[in-house]
Amino acid sequence: MKVPRILVTGGAGFLGSALVAEALAQGGRVTVLDDLSTGRLSNLSAWQDAPGFEFVQGSVTDEALVERLVAAHERVLHMAAVVGVRLVLAAPARTVETNVTGSLNVLRAAARHGREVLLASTSEVYGRREPPFREEAAIELPHPEERRWIYAATKALSERTAFALARSEGLRVLVVRFFNTVGARQRGRYGMVLPNFVRQALAGEPLTVFGDGTQTRSFLAVQDAVRAVGLLLETERAWGQVVNVGSDEEVSILELAQRVVSVTGSRSPIVRMPYREAYGIDVDDIPRRRPALERLAGWTGFRPHFDLDGILREVVAAAPRRRARALEPGR
Repeated sequence: MKVPRILVTGGAGFLGSALVAEALAQGGRVTVLDDLSTGRLSNLSAWQDAPGFEFVQGSVTDEALVERLVAAHERVLHMAAVVGVRLVLAAPARTVETNVTGSLNVLRAAARHGREVLLASTSEVYGRREPPFREEAAIELPHPEERRWIYAATKALSERTAFALARSEGLRVLVVRFFNTVGARQRGRYGMVLPNFVRQALAGEPLTVFGDGTQTRSFLAVQDAVRAVGLLLETERAWGQVVNVGSDEEVSILELAQRVVSVTGSRSPIVRMPYREAYGIDVDDIPRRRPALERLAGWTGFRPHFDLDGILREVVAAAPRRRARALEPGR
């Protein structure tokens, strides 16, 4: 079977670069478009000289550049976005421009040239509803003045744009709502909780739990997320649909902190920090987050290979020098 030429926007990011690696391993020809505002070239260093790989530094908001690149590829994995609570709150206008205008550029170009698109969306679009979050459920986001929900609103609008173009122009699109995807190369700079906890534990610092810690999340290993995407791309009935990709192993943030301390053998205490102190404003957080996975499992047979403890062990093992230093006697 011929492997399509693939364009990965945001391909220097954590999940994007993992998808690039898998596509190249399957013999694909891959171009990455990334402005490196949050992505890292080091995420791609292992493949920079690989046959069929090309890196283009630029933004999805550059309409002419996007048009040229989309036209040259059969498939687009549109991963580029402003993500992370801290970054979104700090740059709301940039979030809207990148996530909405960038998606519009990609989707319109794909529709014009007859290219297929995987559109990366998010569990955030479900708002504050009770889990499990089901793909067919109505989207009900809080008041637009709530800054916490800007990211979710941009992703919801991108989804609607994709399906509008599918109806009017025949765009072939698959929308994937990713839940918390984690792994060894993820950074906590923009508020990702697990890498921050592991870094704090390995450094012997207090683990900082925002809010009261009762809020829950469901974490999926990046290897499993990549495998799920691969299965969906080859599942015809998934095209034209929304599909959750995540784990149904739900854990509170306080329990996550406790498990990180246990796995690392750290002596770090766990402290709670009000959202206002963490972000400078009161944040309307999501109380619980757990996906319904019947659609993903039923259509592809997907089951995660990694549970949370396995993920934690891998993330900790990726930082052996910090771990050894943090656990020295007297530290």
